[in-house]
Amino acid sequence: MKEIRMVDLKGQYDKIKTEIDQEIQKVIDSTAFINGPAVQEFQADLEKYLGVKHVIPCANGTDALQVAMMGLGLKPGDEVITTSFTFIATAEVIALLGLTPVLVDVDPDTFNIDPEAVRKAITPHTKAIVPVHLFGQSVDMEEVLKIANEHNLFVIEDVCQAIGADYIFSDGSTKKAGTIGDVAGVSFFPSKNLGCFGDGGAIFTNNDELARQLRVVVNHGMTVRYYHDYVGVNSRLDAMQAAVLKVKLQYLYEYAKARQAAADYYDNAFAGCQKLQTPVRASFSSHVFHQYTLVTNNLDRDEMQKFLMSKGVPAMIYYPVPMHLQKAYQDPRYKEGDFPVTEALSKTVISLPMHTELDEEQLKYITTCVLEFANR
Repeated sequence: MKEIRMVDLKGQYDKIKTEIDQEIQKVIDSTAFINGPAVQEFQADLEKYLGVKHVIPCANGTDALQVAMMGLGLKPGDEVITTSFTFIATAEVIALLGLTPVLVDVDPDTFNIDPEAVRKAITPHTKAIVPVHLFGQSVDMEEVLKIANEHNLFVIEDVCQAIGADYIFSDGSTKKAGTIGDVAGVSFFPSKNLGCFGDGGAIFTNNDELARQLRVVVNHGMTVRYYHDYVGVNSRLDAMQAAVLKVKLQYLYEYAKARQAAADYYDNAFAGCQKLQTPVRASFSSHVFHQYTLVTNNLDRDEMQKFLMSKGVPAMIYYPVPMHLQKAYQDPRYKEGDFPVTEALSKTVISLPMHTELDEEQLKYITTCVLEFANR
């Protein structure tokens, strides 16, 4: 059996090595390393794939979220509502801009932001909502949009973990996650469903004026070379990373199918185990399984992780400390016990290997080891 990895980037690369190497060599031969043809081509390909008018490439997913907020003109003191159960970058950019992060609890099934919790958190100072499409599944965006429209709020989608997921509206129409709100940010970190060979990110919007502003912000606030009308940042997707992404984008649908097949295998294997709650697929979203995350019931989750590691099965815990209990984000408004769902998940979730290269032998071994621990 091949070594089991949490993410098998080497195996994925080996399958498309010739295409990747050719595209990287084109960039080297052209010496167009910054904003060259590879970046423009990837941008156009991604716009077509998503069905969105504007993709603005940038340096990483954190920058994507920060630039989105800068482009919307949010000001210090403005309140931005997001989830306490997510990676730190979501709240980090809010704090860095002098905005006020307002944290809320999540849905116990999908782990995504609870729209009713959002509604209750709105004040006269609220300016935006940041729904995080966690682990590969969309937030209930129809409900989020309804709340945003009622209160005249911006919706900034964090789609770093769910590129390629489809949101299904109540009328049966669909849109890709990240193309539904006012603007969205995505990460192309190597382990993402669409990952490059370093750092990378992008911003999506259908708003022409906002897109113009975002392109200015990512380029030092420069409208004409050496004329700076706005405070901006230096955030670019380099051409080599764009070359990699351009190739991998062609396989994104195939990659999602491979992840979904692995998730189905896990689901079937764990179906009869009362101590394991498998991921819930929402009726309003496809699931592209950036992570396959179990909730453990009456099990020592940390001991389970140690057991699996001893068997050669990597397992990760996302996220062991909720945002509202992180030292850097301590706030007198929040205390332990305020977000019971988030706090329970932080103590009970564990993620199994999930990537495009998992084979049946590996999946059988992983599930056997998990059940061995759960049933002992």
